[in-house]
Amino acid sequence: MRLAVTTFLSLDGVMQGPGGTDEDRSGGFDRGGWLVPFADDDMGEAVTRWFSEADAFLLGRRTYEIFAAYWPLVTDPRDPVASRLNSLPKYVATKTLREASWDGTTLLTGDVVKDVRRLKDQPGRELQVHGSGELLQTLMANDLVDEHRLFVYPVVVGGGRRLFRDGAVSKALELVEHRVTAAGVAILAYVPAGSMQQGSFELPSP
Repeated sequence: MRLAVTTFLSLDGVMQGPGGTDEDRSGGFDRGGWLVPFADDDMGEAVTRWFSEADAFLLGRRTYEIFAAYWPLVTDPRDPVASRLNSLPKYVATKTLREASWDGTTLLTGDVVKDVRRLKDQPGRELQVHGSGELLQTLMANDLVDEHRLFVYPVVVGGGRRLFRDGAVSKALELVEHRVTAAGVAILAYVPAGSMQQGSFELPSP
């Protein structure tokens, strides 16, 4: 399976607590719910299409707990997100959870890099990551991400956890898909494109 990551981002790169004021208050974050005013049918269509490609999900502990408190309560089999999350395998990278009640959940409590490489070797289409900011730092540092899908919202949050942080591994990316929703959300898909290249606009020496 290829590993595809979907992230909701503000213009200043924040990914924390996009879906609700109380979704993730860790670190004293009090600006949650910033994407909600921009949710529309265009965004829903993109989310639905990408969820339809999933054969399994990989989540960090915090995102898993947020999802597990919400999605099992959505029981409509026609819901394109709930039906996938509730029925497909879910793998959780954690050092603290000892049990999980959401059907189809497997806890990954060992070496997450080895575990994810093993999962990627299994047959299937996509192993999808949603949210899971801390886990993503490990996945990106170990070159395990095959595609980044970014929803960039026209809002500056002004604080909170970011996807690409100081010290991130530098690399080039190729844009393979892009569109803009009616609400002004830029939907971008990137795949790895080798090492970051550098240049200069300095004038040549006379």
